[in-house]
Amino acid sequence: MMVRVSDDPPPEENPANTAEEATPAAPPQRLRTLLVIAVILLALDLLTKCLVVANLQPGEPVYLIGDWARLSLVRNPGAAFSMATGMTWLLTLVATAVVIGVVRIGRTLRSLWWAIGLGMVLGGALGNLVDRLFRAPGPLQGHVVDFLAIGWWPVFNVADSSIVCGAILLVVLTVFGFEPNGTRTGRDEPDTATADTTANKTSEGNTA
Repeated sequence: MMVRVSDDPPPEENPANTAEEATPAAPPQRLRTLLVIAVILLALDLLTKCLVVANLQPGEPVYLIGDWARLSLVRNPGAAFSMATGMTWLLTLVATAVVIGVVRIGRTLRSLWWAIGLGMVLGGALGNLVDRLFRAPGPLQGHVVDFLAIGWWPVFNVADSSIVCGAILLVVLTVFGFEPNGTRTGRDEPDTATADTTANKTSEGNTA
């Protein structure tokens, strides 16, 4: 029995398809994660402020752990540490700009940790912005409700702690090279020189 051998050349592999198969899929976008974290923190901030305003009076603190931890209702017209108390309107505009900036960054975000950090910053900024817009004495002039007093630290609220913790996380991610797009500086970036050398060798082999 004779076996017929085909004279047709073997099918050539498409380099483009091979490259696509070798390229890992990009991480998913994290805007939804960012927004969920922000909404949860915003709701927690608003809930605690409503409870404090309904049950506490200024100048009548509730001691939790001796004099070290207490609940003390303070209406703050300024920023953290009672700074810029006469520039409430400017702080409102700054908070608005922060919210817009975080949402714009979040539209292309692919890092989970960056989403968590920015979500914390966004939730805190929104929490204090609601106070600036809707609390007395009026729009853009509203005083922020602070009620948590720990040791010598100035009185703060859930939104303040969320902003600070989120900012610290973002600084740590930046220091260790974690990028918003899900890569890490010096590890996940492609070696351009190696890629060019490989491409040249492949081209020369095909030519030969």
